[in-house]
Amino acid sequence: MTGKKENKILKITLAFILLILINSTSIFGQQLAEGIAAIIGKEIVLRSEIDQMVQSYALQNKINLANNPSALKEMQSSVFERLIEQKILLVKADEDTITVDDRDVDQRVEQHIKYMIDQVGSEEKLEEAFKNPIKKIRRDLRKETADRLKVDMLRRTKFANVKVGRREVEKFYKMYKDSLGEIKETVDISHILKQIKPSEDSKSEAIEKLEKILEMINNGESFDDLAKKYSQDPGSGSRGGDLGFTKRGDFVKEFEKVAFGLNEGEVSGIVESQFGFHIIKLIEKRGEKIRTRHILIQVQPTADDAQKTYDELENIRTQITEGASFDEMAIAQSDDENVYKDKGRLGLFETKDLKIPEFKTEVANLKIDEISFPFQTKFGYHIVKLNNRNEQRKLTLENDWERISEMALNIKIDKEYKKWIVSLRTEIPIEIRANYN
Repeated sequence: MTGKKENKILKITLAFILLILINSTSIFGQQLAEGIAAIIGKEIVLRSEIDQMVQSYALQNKINLANNPSALKEMQSSVFERLIEQKILLVKADEDTITVDDRDVDQRVEQHIKYMIDQVGSEEKLEEAFKNPIKKIRRDLRKETADRLKVDMLRRTKFANVKVGRREVEKFYKMYKDSLGEIKETVDISHILKQIKPSEDSKSEAIEKLEKILEMINNGESFDDLAKKYSQDPGSGSRGGDLGFTKRGDFVKEFEKVAFGLNEGEVSGIVESQFGFHIIKLIEKRGEKIRTRHILIQVQPTADDAQKTYDELENIRTQITEGASFDEMAIAQSDDENVYKDKGRLGLFETKDLKIPEFKTEVANLKIDEISFPFQTKFGYHIVKLNNRNEQRKLTLENDWERISEMALNIKIDKEYKKWIVSLRTEIPIEIRANYN
């Protein structure tokens, strides 16, 4: 229960930070009414900031505010108070000459830009979504990131010396033990994955199909029309295979190596990647970016390929039950890309929170050190080993001292933080110009 609450708080905090990061740019295609809602020292809160954050939060969480005026008012009030609090802390951080490392800011900005590009698909789509060039998005994001890091550092510095003693922890536990919740059942598991790979016959069939398409292209037929007719890429096929402008790192390396080596208007031979087989056409080069079209023919495994994978994994299981090392077999046989780092160990999970339903079903019936028979997921076939199982239980001082101490410390810091904010409100001039109550 406590873990759920902490995760919920973390999600809300991250969502709020994300909304702050985009507050200077409209993504709704409408003009929001400008106007100052509050002045805090040298900082201001705009009505447009509040409106945009409320709409963004409602959109992300699928809340219909149009038919719920009370929810709208409550959300506006909450966002307004959070923004005022953030500005108060920023003013205090500036007064205390809190500084942040420019390299750290730049690194975080680039990570966030990359994350957003991954979400929307390309840099051009990001610019379109934010209605601004990437330079402005980066500039706005940099200021917001620097401000947030200043506030984080201010809070860490302020409460760095807050501690809790043994008596405080014991008192906290006595007061809250009935509401601390329980530690849910957890399992520590490892697995070996074998992907279902197409046979050579399936590959040959795909190559033969592409060879005929390539011949048609060489005979003058339209690449666009052939892509619309034959390409099995659901994202680009209907657009004549057009992938738009991309930069290095956007595609898998096999595709990218060939694409960047083409001249404008040139068509490649047949290129194999993890997605299947491609024919690539370079449309345009623009600096370090290229615009390409492609025709993709996927290679689908057959029922025989699936059975072969199952049999292979069953043989691996037999070898382990007869004495072979699970870790060594995982390193030698698993198709999981992380196997060299973790030797197949997936880690510790709450049983009910296992994301893959098939894993939850298999693990439920296993004893410690037992290995499942092969089972299929969307990733391929697996065998899973139960390394340990911890039953559901209540938190106790004897078994969970560190965890309970951390809870007690967080409660103490939260109380101190609220007192501090109240005192800062008396020190820093605040002029409220809008009523969201």
